[in-house]
Amino acid sequence: MIKRHIETELRKLLKEYPVVTLLGPRQAGKTTLARGALDTYDYANLENPETRQFAMDDPKGFLAQFKTNVILDEIQRVPELLSYIQIIVDDKKSNGQFVLTGSHQLALREAITQSLAGRTSILNLLPFSIAELADAGITFDQAQDYIYQGFLPRIYDQQQRPTQAYSNYYQTYVERDVRQLINLKDFTLFEKFMKLLAGRVGQLMDYSSLANAVGVSAKTIKHWLSILEVSFVIYKLPPYFENFGKRVVKSPKYYFIDTGLLAYLLGIEKPSQVARDPLVGQMFENLVVIECLKTRSNQGRLANLYFYRDSNGNEVDILYQDGRELTLIEVKSSSTYQTALIKGLKKNASLSPVMTRSYLVYAGEHIAFSDGITALKYDQVGLIFSNLSVLDESPVPGV
Repeated sequence: MIKRHIETELRKLLKEYPVVTLLGPRQAGKTTLARGALDTYDYANLENPETRQFAMDDPKGFLAQFKTNVILDEIQRVPELLSYIQIIVDDKKSNGQFVLTGSHQLALREAITQSLAGRTSILNLLPFSIAELADAGITFDQAQDYIYQGFLPRIYDQQQRPTQAYSNYYQTYVERDVRQLINLKDFTLFEKFMKLLAGRVGQLMDYSSLANAVGVSAKTIKHWLSILEVSFVIYKLPPYFENFGKRVVKSPKYYFIDTGLLAYLLGIEKPSQVARDPLVGQMFENLVVIECLKTRSNQGRLANLYFYRDSNGNEVDILYQDGRELTLIEVKSSSTYQTALIKGLKKNASLSPVMTRSYLVYAGEHIAFSDGITALKYDQVGLIFSNLSVLDESPVPGV
């Protein structure tokens, strides 16, 4: 079993809170993580119809059967349990009593706000990161292999073929979750929307343009996007609104939580097709953005990720906010370093004194420049969010 980096934070939180809620997309490994890390806990899966019915009919009796700490899987299926859990944790006054898992962020967050405020901490578990795979001895030479293979645990645990795996994942989980959350009469429109969304990955979202292409209203597009976001299918990267003396863009960008699903929706059936695809730059950017998100999630931290673009053409692919300081991250799919790759970083770093660090993330090797810019290979993204020094060698002169 591949060890998850978030396990360290999970164990810490169980010592600090009576309840820890583990959210994430379906098949990201929430159950495997919880049961593997907490083998002394009881376990109940609320997807099981009989278990769910028992919990709904007799919540007190259902919870009373557990004599030790317990993992309740897919808690959003019986949110009524949360009020009874509140009573139990308030009565026992001990930490680590419950681990709750769920796949629908919105439903759980609303219920938790009402019932478990102050009693639970929330962790978001996403599919494998490149670093987690590397720790298990699984690496690829090319970014296109990571993009195509994706990061669902079952692809690696059971050697599933990615194209077939993501086809089944889309039909079994994405469509099912959407049907549960919206009243969709014509599902072919939604499938068209998903493929068009994949074709616009990493672009500024124009809701009206996408709505016209799909044949629905802009309001419907916004609703569908919100459902995909709370179901952990897509990630919305917001613009940074701080005005550095310029008019700033206020439309968000959207990325897919798993690049394997993105590749499937784009009709890609083998890694070599990624490199030849017109959207290779956007797919690579998707890979890097989500690796940043995974690193922050595995640390138990808010993402604090943004992008920046203003009316004068200044643009930063990723801004990471750490307190009052901003880190600039430029993403390029090139595997060969050229001075032109950091031209934007040099220009944009002067926009504000709070922009303190600059990174180029690309497909090439690590280079540290004396002017403070660092070039990192995409599989080293986690170093940006680490307290450890990235620079192990003497910097080369800035270019």
